[in-house]
Amino acid sequence: MGVVEVKLPPSFVWTDPPLTEARLLRRYKRFLADVRLADGTVLTVAVPNTGSMMGLTAPGSRVFLSRSANPKRKYAHTLEIVEADGTLVGVNTGLPNRLAEEAIRAGLVGDLGDYPVIRREQRYGTASRIDLLLEHPARPAAYVEVKNVHMVRRPGLAEFPDTVTARGARHLAELGRVRAAGCRAVILYVVQRADCTRFALCGDLDPAYAEAFAAARRLGVEACAIRCQISEHGIVAERLIAIEPAEHP
Repeated sequence: MGVVEVKLPPSFVWTDPPLTEARLLRRYKRFLADVRLADGTVLTVAVPNTGSMMGLTAPGSRVFLSRSANPKRKYAHTLEIVEADGTLVGVNTGLPNRLAEEAIRAGLVGDLGDYPVIRREQRYGTASRIDLLLEHPARPAAYVEVKNVHMVRRPGLAEFPDTVTARGARHLAELGRVRAAGCRAVILYVVQRADCTRFALCGDLDPAYAEAFAAARRLGVEACAIRCQISEHGIVAERLIAIEPAEHP
């Protein structure tokens, strides 16, 4: 599989060493998975994802692993990509903030690219940290909360969340308070797969989150969803996709 041709430079690239292909045997204890390499070696690898990974844990799935040079790590390899539904899906929830920042700087997310200063992981609200704080000398600050998305249950439709997330609902409430105080507040969903043209909230799995989203929107919180292109060589934020109303608010 070759590098995906895109107009923007890749937001995240695996180069040295490149990703290693394997087959998934099982995911367990939330943060671990067993995989089999092409030579038959079985490895236990780290899974950087706190969600259920619904639809992405079928035994035998083709996966791609990164390898850390840190000799102190208990598990040298990390699960980065899973092949599902005929496409590659990024599962590392540590990457979306970087992808979101790259998309904003590239002008893919409305006028957020006009903000000259982007700060990461800034404290705000009650014991929270905003993923990206955008500052402009002539505009109110923009608080951007980033969420990783990789679940698809119907062709072309990305959904979030894939499990109950009380923390996510709290973040939406925090954004609502930021907006009420006069600043901009944005929830940005980063879809780490290229086979989606639409995004929707998964209200049947987490009605409370869907309700918190609706409440935040009524307060003026902005919402965007951006799709990424994925290959075993890199991930790039590509373009915005439409957000549909939740079916189970």
